[in-house]
Amino acid sequence: MQQTVSILVKGKVQGVFYRQSTKETAIRLGITGEVKNLADGTVQIIATGTETQLKDLANWCHKGPSRAVVTGVIVEKIPARFFSSFSIVR
Repeated sequence: MQQTVSILVKGKVQGVFYRQSTKETAIRLGITGEVKNLADGTVQIIATGTETQLKDLANWCHKGPSRAVVTGVIVEKIPARFFSSFSIVR
């Protein structure tokens, strides 16, 4: 069953290809949604997929791409949202 989560990633996660790497990981996992930088330096991901897919994405978020330094990941279930693909919001 599909569900949607909001994932907030804290640390050195902007300017290190975090959004692009998230998109590639989400597509590989079969997840739809979006990722964007927030003004406070965090990255926000809205992702829709199965519980297993979303857990795999959340686990990946703790590490991220090689240049990222992740200090925190907050995952919250939110009302279902449906996307046709996974995109980077600029």
